[in-house]
Amino acid sequence: METEKLYYQDPYLTAFTARVLSCEKSKSGWAVVLDRTAFYPEGGGQPADHGTLGAVRVTDVHETKGVIFHTCDGPVEIGTQVAGAVDWPRRFDHMQQHSGEHILSGLLCSLYHCDNVGFHLGADTVTIDYNAELTWEQVMAAEKAANEVIWQDTPVDITFPAPDALARLNYRSKKALTGQVRIVAFPGADCCACCGTHVRRAGEVGIIKILSCQKFREGVRLEILCGSRAYRYLSQVYDQDRAVAQLLSVKPQDTLAAAERQAEELAAAKQRMTELEDQLFSLRAQALTDRGDLLLLEPPTRPDGARKLADAAAKASGGLAAVFAGAESSYVYALVQADRADISPLVKRLNAALSGRGGGRNGFAQGSVQADRTAICDFFRKEGIECPTC
Repeated sequence: METEKLYYQDPYLTAFTARVLSCEKSKSGWAVVLDRTAFYPEGGGQPADHGTLGAVRVTDVHETKGVIFHTCDGPVEIGTQVAGAVDWPRRFDHMQQHSGEHILSGLLCSLYHCDNVGFHLGADTVTIDYNAELTWEQVMAAEKAANEVIWQDTPVDITFPAPDALARLNYRSKKALTGQVRIVAFPGADCCACCGTHVRRAGEVGIIKILSCQKFREGVRLEILCGSRAYRYLSQVYDQDRAVAQLLSVKPQDTLAAAERQAEELAAAKQRMTELEDQLFSLRAQALTDRGDLLLLEPPTRPDGARKLADAAAKASGGLAAVFAGAESSYVYALVQADRADISPLVKRLNAALSGRGGGRNGFAQGSVQADRTAICDFFRKEGIECPTC
């Protein structure tokens, strides 16, 4: 016997009573069948409701051939009346997301002659797939139109049309349908065959916000948020923007311009630092003329800085220049052999002795070690290479 679906009669129903028809142990708990239920089963891209049946928790719901199975974390007695309670915040969130998806998809498909070919209502965001390429400007125009539909707050029309009326109806569907078809219509936006739960009026969706539009297969995938999810996300983004604005001493609406100015200033400062660094390395190298093989221990610097100093020192000294830049027990290194002779055996010994990682070729190697200053100096001393500052 098919389960009576109370969620179609009233999607706002959260408390009900029902008779337990069966209760069997399953892999994920207990599979309970009732004569009627307000719990929506997973389907059409919408997750299942959660809640309680008496004293046990309902953790999943699915439908097979019209019979709805409630996965519970404990058994309930067959033949008894049980009180069901649907997790309303979860249900209403799903109603907002699913209804918002209908409004947006209906408009996109109408405006740009595409089809919705995929829908997933996830725990964090909603993704929708379309079989046509859409630009960011196009989806932003659809987002604006969708929110205008929400502001109009028109009632949602849910019907089970007779076969002849259904044949005359222009509605969206991902596949050919047989039997009784449930039509969900948002006036001015969408008319679609759907089995999900929806809000009574468009205004209850609250707001629709598109987060991304990425190429996917032959079309695009949108990531969206609706209702309370969109509110929380936009509030978080504003709080973050406000904090950034305070750091930059500007108004929240001016953070982009301020960040761009700082990026330009930082780029100029990095360029100037590179120029000064090159001058410093040149002066350092002059003092190392004809010194032969040597080890240089430097303060923390960029890996590229260690390479530049090693290259300049090797050219001046005429031998091997080993530059280690860092502090305590963590250093990056760059080794340059002036004549470009093979130094891979030395690098292999270095990595083994100093817990290092790295390598190279043609007289050049770079990497990092987990060793302190004393260990580095001891290793190179055994290799016959001294540090001028030790």
